Amino acid sequence: MTDLETRAAPPRAGALRRAAPALAGYAAVRALGLLALFLWSAARDKSAYTLLTARWDALWYVRVAELGYGYEVRLPNGDVHSNLAFFPLLPWLERLAAAVSPLSYADGGFLVTLVSSLAAAWGIFAVADRVHGRRAGVCAVLLWAVLPVGIVQSMAYSESLFTALAAWSLYAVLTGRWVTAGTLALFAGLTRPVGLAVAAAVWVAAVASFARDRHAAGAGARDTQNAPDAPETPAAPDTPAAPETPADPEAPAAPETPADPEAPAGPGTRFRRILGMALAPLGTAGYVLWVGHHTGKGPLGYLDVQAGWRNGFDGGWAFAWFVADKFTSFPAALAGVGLIVGVASVVWLYVTGVRQRQPLPLLVYTGVVTALALCASSYFGSKPRLLLPAFPLLLPLAPALAGARIRRSVAVLGAVAVASAVYGAFWLNGSGPP
Repeated sequence: MTDLETRAAPPRAGALRRAAPALAGYAAVRALGLLALFLWSAARDKSAYTLLTARWDALWYVRVAELGYGYEVRLPNGDVHSNLAFFPLLPWLERLAAAVSPLSYADGGFLVTLVSSLAAAWGIFAVADRVHGRRAGVCAVLLWAVLPVGIVQSMAYSESLFTALAAWSLYAVLTGRWVTAGTLALFAGLTRPVGLAVAAAVWVAAVASFARDRHAAGAGARDTQNAPDAPETPAAPDTPAAPETPADPEAPAAPETPADPEAPAGPGTRFRRILGMALAPLGTAGYVLWVGHHTGKGPLGYLDVQAGWRNGFDGGWAFAWFVADKFTSFPAALAGVGLIVGVASVVWLYVTGVRQRQPLPLLVYTGVVTALALCASSYFGSKPRLLLPAFPLLLPLAPALAGARIRRSVAVLGAVAVASAVYGAFWLNGSGPP
């Protein structure tokens, strides 16, 4: 076990109280974003609620909930946009909300998003709190809230739901709850194709744990063989027991690990670890295989569905040409510079996380999410949105912000929150996400 894995976790009874400042701050930022959107939309005689629940991908999710799979749109250029491209968990939840309440499918999607966004904020706090402490956890949540495309966290999209499942799965990995981690990874895999990133994090962390167990077992065997026989010593006289001290309600609970953190895991832990590994990829694999069977195109049928949307994975070649094309004219060149700065910032944050020795599952998860987002061959305007689940990229910034004076941190975050709210309102009332 690593030091991070053996660090005590907050008691369950006080976990919500510990996360309360982060959740309150997150709710305030999102409320500001929604207020700006409703005011901007009203000034333009548009419905902000429609922009949040009945435009772009939100419409496709509602169609899946209402009609099931099989709906498609054939474009004049021959492309086929099929709703099989959209993973099923969000539409299932929309259908469930409509079945047990008077809500419409779109209303259900908005409700799921609101709850999921708070769960995501809590999960991000839990991970950052475990890695860097409570203040950094609060700052990480607020940084995620004030991202320029943060308004997507309040839309009837799958980003908030996926981020919630991913964050809590990663937290379960960090705390050694393998079955929980695998189960949440399974559901994340039913939410978005990038659920592969969560499964990969669970697998790599589990394999690393098995390797540590093997190394610890070998080291223990060598120590036992080389240790001299200990001489017999007389029994120590009885001593009075130390007085018990009252428990500190703010103190973390004892870690749920063996007494010797370097000792190999027992059979029960190994079984739970294997079970978590088995569960983790089932969501993504199950849906992809079902699509292949449904389309009659075999295991790669889902790739054909994505090709109908002109989407695929080319290692970033098409995106590089898209950026290069911006430099053919002066106004567009400014956008090209901004794109290069943005990509360089993402790479720098990831490299910084590696240098700071972030836990291995976080690095694996972030690396896969980032690679899939930046190296997709289409929908270049969606890349900031596709990076929303890569919240560990913010962890290098959170401790620095937490170490600054509170007034300065509040001023910086407040200014960025206002800018994000205005940009979100402008964006959704304009081109909006693809």
